[in-house]
Amino acid sequence: MPSGIRIKRIEDRIRQDLSELLLREVNDPRLRQIFVTDVKVDRELAFADVYVSAVEGAARSAEVLAGLESASGFLRRTLAARVDLRTFPKLRFHWDPTPENADHIERILAGLRDKK
Repeated sequence: MPSGIRIKRIEDRIRQDLSELLLREVNDPRLRQIFVTDVKVDRELAFADVYVSAVEGAARSAEVLAGLESASGFLRRTLAARVDLRTFPKLRFHWDPTPENADHIERILAGLRDKK
């Protein structure tokens, strides 16, 4: 099993390369203006949980996740060619609500500042 530092490097590399792929090489209109917020790889390197979000927010989550699932074979094959691993982990996509939650908290804090 790889060390924690190696897993972190693999996660960072997958996140960076996947972001570039989505930006430059994927032509699916469902995958426009999305960004990869995090990647978590398990200790056995069998699965990579990819967390994504979109500029428009959770309204597009089902559409984005469906587009990623349909493109997962292409994405995995391309990433496997770029990242030097014996076996490349299977990609599992998840919606990340963190950006929407952060925006909501910012609006609440701004409202509290305006009340002073």
